[in-house]
Amino acid sequence: MTAELWNRETFVEKLRAIGVRGYHDKHPFHVAMNEGRLSSEALRGWVANRFYYQRNIPIKDAAILANCPVREVRRAWIHRILDHDGVSSGAVESAVLRGETAALETAHTTASEGGIEAWLRLGEVCGLSRDELLDNRHLLPGMQFAVDAYVNFARSQPWPIAIASSLTELFAPDLMAVRLAAFERFYRWIDPRGLDYFRRRVTQARRDSDDALAITLQYCNTRELQLEAVHALEFKCDVLWSMLDAIHHAYGGLEIAAPA
Repeated sequence: MTAELWNRETFVEKLRAIGVRGYHDKHPFHVAMNEGRLSSEALRGWVANRFYYQRNIPIKDAAILANCPVREVRRAWIHRILDHDGVSSGAVESAVLRGETAALETAHTTASEGGIEAWLRLGEVCGLSRDELLDNRHLLPGMQFAVDAYVNFARSQPWPIAIASSLTELFAPDLMAVRLAAFERFYRWIDPRGLDYFRRRVTQARRDSDDALAITLQYCNTRELQLEAVHALEFKCDVLWSMLDAIHHAYGGLEIAAPA
């Protein structure tokens, strides 16, 4: 007997409950970061390792696009790649020459440089050279394993389930706002201009989560797919938690006393 489909409210409630239980803002390392208890070395370790996740986000999204036969979904999803990879100067110039105002506005909306470039700048103001981030010299095995598992999940799962796994974005705007405030308050040695990534994601994550939730609600349209979507979001939370486990194991002993 086929289980009854959850209504919209029940499905959304079950998805949001996952963040209450297991989002990585509750991880001890993340708590220490937001309380200003990380040494500069520990913070640089987090920035360097998190970069591996950032640079793999557009690869994950490209895998979802490659598996998705629905044009409307692809059109809604493709901006995520531009948000992280950025828009080349040639693309902006071409849009100007063709008079494509919408394309030009999109280029400006994604800040043309993209999130990966913004993270590289964060690394620079924290004392990490671009080469240090790009050649993965500080990458921890546990971090690489967790991120690679997530990319493989996006490649191998049905596209609606891979999209559902991205719904950690439901919880990201609040996290980004708290993180930005913590950096500005406790880590004043960091040039504020390097925090642009966090500022953008407060808005981008809210838009992205709205899009992903709408797609999940529409295309996870059986009880079985709804359950798979819930499990996919649990898996993504586990990935984020495992990433911090690896970082905490390597740098957790470098925490300092909470600021007065």
